Amino acid sequence: MSVETAYGVAFRSLATTDERLYKATVQFYKRLSFATVKLYDKFKNHGDEMLLSGTSQSSRHETWLMSFKLSEVDSSGCRVPQQEAERKLQSDGAMIKVRLVNEVAAADCGALRVSYYSGSFAEAAAAFPDREEVSEHEFRIRDPLGNEIALTDTPHLHDAVLGEQAVGADFFLSGSGETHRLAQGRETAAALMRSLRETPGAPDSKPKKKLAVMTSGGDSPGMNAAVRAVVRAGIYYGCDVFAVYEGYEGLLKGGEYLKHMQWSDVRGWLSEGGTLIGTARCMEFRERKGRKQAAANLIEQGIDALVVCGGDGSLTGADLFRSEWPSLVEELVSDGRFTAQQVHPYRNLTIVGLVGSIDNDMSGTDSTIGAYSALERICEMVDYIDATAKSHSRAFVVEVMGRHCGWLALMAGIATAADYIFIPERAAPQNKWQDEMKEVCRRHKAKGRRNITVIVAEGALDTELNPITAEQVKTALVELGLDTRITTLGHVQRGGTAVAHDRWLATMQGVDAVKAVLEMTPDTPSPLIGILEEKIIRIPLMESVKLTKQVAAAIQEKDFDKAISLRDTEFIELYESFISTTIKDSTAVPESGPLRVAIVHVGAPSAALNAATRAASLYCLANGHKPFAIINGFSGLIQTGEVRELSWIDVEDWHNLGGSEIGTNRCAAADDMGAVAYHFQKNEFDGLIIIGGFEGFKSLQQLYSARSQYPVFNIPMVMIPSTVSNNVPGTEYSLGTDTCLNALVNYTDAIKQSASATRRRVFVVEVQGGHSGYVASFTGLVTGAVSVYTPEKKIDLHSIQEDLALLKENFRHDQGENRNGKLLIRNEQASSIYTTELIADIIAEQSNGRFGVRTAVPGHVQQGGVPSSKDRVAACRFAVKSVKFLESWNEKAKQAASHDDRQLGFRYVKGVKTPMLPNNDASAAVICVNGSTVSFKPVNDLWQNETDVELRKGHDIHWSEFTKVGDILSGRCNLRKEVDAMRAASA
Repeated sequence: MSVETAYGVAFRSLATTDERLYKATVQFYKRLSFATVKLYDKFKNHGDEMLLSGTSQSSRHETWLMSFKLSEVDSSGCRVPQQEAERKLQSDGAMIKVRLVNEVAAADCGALRVSYYSGSFAEAAAAFPDREEVSEHEFRIRDPLGNEIALTDTPHLHDAVLGEQAVGADFFLSGSGETHRLAQGRETAAALMRSLRETPGAPDSKPKKKLAVMTSGGDSPGMNAAVRAVVRAGIYYGCDVFAVYEGYEGLLKGGEYLKHMQWSDVRGWLSEGGTLIGTARCMEFRERKGRKQAAANLIEQGIDALVVCGGDGSLTGADLFRSEWPSLVEELVSDGRFTAQQVHPYRNLTIVGLVGSIDNDMSGTDSTIGAYSALERICEMVDYIDATAKSHSRAFVVEVMGRHCGWLALMAGIATAADYIFIPERAAPQNKWQDEMKEVCRRHKAKGRRNITVIVAEGALDTELNPITAEQVKTALVELGLDTRITTLGHVQRGGTAVAHDRWLATMQGVDAVKAVLEMTPDTPSPLIGILEEKIIRIPLMESVKLTKQVAAAIQEKDFDKAISLRDTEFIELYESFISTTIKDSTAVPESGPLRVAIVHVGAPSAALNAATRAASLYCLANGHKPFAIINGFSGLIQTGEVRELSWIDVEDWHNLGGSEIGTNRCAAADDMGAVAYHFQKNEFDGLIIIGGFEGFKSLQQLYSARSQYPVFNIPMVMIPSTVSNNVPGTEYSLGTDTCLNALVNYTDAIKQSASATRRRVFVVEVQGGHSGYVASFTGLVTGAVSVYTPEKKIDLHSIQEDLALLKENFRHDQGENRNGKLLIRNEQASSIYTTELIADIIAEQSNGRFGVRTAVPGHVQQGGVPSSKDRVAACRFAVKSVKFLESWNEKAKQAASHDDRQLGFRYVKGVKTPMLPNNDASAAVICVNGSTVSFKPVNDLWQNETDVELRKGHDIHWSEFTKVGDILSGRCNLRKEVDAMRAASA
């Protein structure tokens, strides 16, 4: 049967029952430059009258694609009304409706060849190498549904003078004279941009590096953020990037499972859970034959670098693949699949590992992608369980994941104030753990605790390697007379979107993975991208895998001391903290006598103040010291002198309370230093813990400076930074910041959802942070904001004009995707002139109606709420280390002075008044996180050398890298190049 060619078909409906063909057909027409104008999901949008309009009742899903008419545009790229245009001709437009249905109707099965005009004919031809050439002006292709499509560069102009001739897009876009010159300028700019994309920053014409990214093993929140970072960073650095769908299985199958990724393919992936490119275990890859097939598939695509995001098994397989690669290539040549010349550029394979695992079981890195998201789910669930457990005075046994690693169980135990935990690294004594657990629970009940919570890792063991199950734990608790329930959280721990930390971690590690690929040589060992404290690091992949496997081996050998010693320092410290605050919580007065430790909150509320106070108090009580709360900060001490001794039952449930249970305000100690000294002397404090922000930092400096006038301040004093602004000098992390960032991530996700629903909308979001741009920069990075305004880089009219141009360019490229809302993040102190409202008004005015602009101010939502799991854990760690700091300095003071001298705060040495503390400066310190270290820094050194007192922050802008990476991944850098190129061409 002959098939007639139809020209100028304005509308066409295509239907299929196959979801894979449906998606492939949509992507096919996008490659032909059709833009998405409507997405319909019968399940989600059945009540949306706007989306229902025009859809077919039999459709489960519909995608409407439009090829817009080409007509004259002005110098700004705006369409000129036809009545004003110098060139009245337009190209034909077309719309295609792709439908996913349960049954294809006969009307949808007719044979018809449709011809479309392409204004970029050469580019379209290059995109379809398997095309059928009809003539130099026409070729034919088939869509995934089998429909034959003809593409031509000869439009039907219906013009008697011009007739039919081959023309490009600029024929329609430009008029005569000036508009023609602008069209030439655009052509020049487009050529320049093509050259930028092909060889960015490289003067030679070397072929592009081709790399692939894949996810393997169990999924984890944050994997999509990692893939997004690899794809966009790879494109920015001039690489062709492929995604391997379905993990190692896709590597073996090749073909459509190796997808060449474009910038827009990963739009919106930051907020998606799981892995959108899929993951599957593949037994065939374990065989050499399977790995040879995978090598062939990569060589066919020209890929010689692989970024693998998975667990230790996946990464071990990847490194084996790399070591065998040269011999696999030789075999492929011997088999005749490739010639020696064809494989010559691919003699070596580059492997870079990212750890995607909720278990956080990889040695050498503090956290893995997805671990903190899983911990957040656990804490959320256990908080809910606690509420009902307290109501009925019940015990709950909660089983969490962790077959060979107890990280989740340990951190959840600390963050949820569990009474007991079972982890693989520290096996419970056989036949004795029941009595020990019951004794701890009995003691806690006697102190007034209503509920009992026991966290059990799924890999929990006793010392003879017998599994400890939730049922066994329940039996022991029932014997204690407790009404006990079991909750197994299961795969809910893997679900949901990634928290702020995991989005940041995956993003920064993904970018560094691309850099590692470009920097590696064939002799470089495969690196693993990890994190130590707050610093991204590279470590040899196989060394990390080897250490990880040694943990499991040590457990099997019953060497549990070795097993726990192989974990990172933070794990060991936190385990010891849990034991000292929860398990061994019976009061034992130290030989040197109990310390009277004062705790005060200073500054604005932040989420982890109570969690830190609880941990410090419990550690004090467990070690025979007496914790005292200064009520309502230094203001309360000055006005009322109220100080309250804290008991175990006072603080035991403060782990998940936001705000400040003992009160806080911005009043500094210097408001009445004499009154503060009087109450310190009256209460005979041996040490002070200040928990707060810049006001707390300032108060610590004031107390230190007043030591010469008020010797009572010659006691060890330490400050724990706790502020959403993260503006305390000397440290890169403050308690409460993570909670604030999680709140902002949830807030902006909702904002972007609103923006995508209304299409072409920009939100200017104002965030807190004072004169510190940390929160704004971090939020911009993990939300994909187009632009971030911070105090460190002043806003001016030029920068707003640039952002406006970038937004216009961004929307010009936009193809109507369902996640195309744009964000601009503005710090509250970024400018006193260019307010959030003014920026929004300027952009709205200059957009000429092309996109809407709204403002959003989350306000004090950023300060309140339940503290995040990361903040709870960090609060415990910092608080215990701070009390130990006070213990250490008091021990030094005891050795150097008598009791009376310590009470006075000084002693006379040869007639000279001398402070009782040796090395006086170091005894007043701030606990700081810097890169990969946690240390105590003298407050006087920080005040003198690292503090901008006027702007209330440190000199070090440790978050500057966030802005650079954010500009790359949001497309700002590419868009800036494009705008600059167009300006240069039209100059």
